Amino acid sequence: MLVAVSLLFPLWWAPPARAEEPSGVFIPNFWDPAQRPDKPDLSSIRVIRFLTEDDYPPMHFLTEDGKLAGFNVDLARAVCDALSVACTVQSRRWDTLFDALKEGRGDAVVASVRVTPKLRESFGFTAPYLRTPARFVARAGTAIDPSPETLAGKTVAVVARSAHEDYLATFFPKAERKTFDDLDRARAALQHGDVDLLFADGLTMAVWLNGQEANECCAFVGGPYGESRWFGEGVSIATRKNEVVLRRAIDWALQRVAERGVYAELYLRYFPVGFY
Repeated sequence: MLVAVSLLFPLWWAPPARAEEPSGVFIPNFWDPAQRPDKPDLSSIRVIRFLTEDDYPPMHFLTEDGKLAGFNVDLARAVCDALSVACTVQSRRWDTLFDALKEGRGDAVVASVRVTPKLRESFGFTAPYLRTPARFVARAGTAIDPSPETLAGKTVAVVARSAHEDYLATFFPKAERKTFDDLDRARAALQHGDVDLLFADGLTMAVWLNGQEANECCAFVGGPYGESRWFGEGVSIATRKNEVVLRRAIDWALQRVAERGVYAELYLRYFPVGFY
């Protein structure tokens, strides 16, 4: 019964609201419009020093003239604008971000951080502002609606020993899994017609589908699939554990950013191929 329920509702336990733009791209909304929290007291907050990384386009990257850009960077600035506080966004190596936060060299990390129980032991997190569901990708023009029955006998590329492989084996047991050591090889197999579909991270695949390398070969089919047991709690902004007021302020600001349509604007700017 659990399998049937999961496939009928392929998002997470409480699916985000979605709005469809004229472009046909669905924009996720993770904030409940019925909840109207009061604006926190910001008297203790003069500036928010965000920390990020610069080598994960389109989330955060350096432009040709050396400026920080990306979905995370612009979202951080939109948060500061909603709060009417000063804002800095500084780039650091990924492996130094949380040490810098812990040592007070920044106030918050906005770097596509996937929340884990281990990280929660040492840091506080806002509510998720993004989730990265899994998606099936097929050759362009392929007419298939993935289900346990329709995938019977179909060959599906997936990265070996990944959450995606485990999910595929659990919910699509009749599919013939073809595992690869990395996503590049799995994508090449799909492009060359060696497999019928590919099952992988939706955000990563959306960026690939929008790029020159894909050459308009393929498209999403079915899904999205986002059960937290396999694909995590979502992407959040991290703070030091004792910074309760700051987290409440950022959460409040994120909801304002969504209500004003700024979140939708950023999503469409950086993800012209939506992954929901």
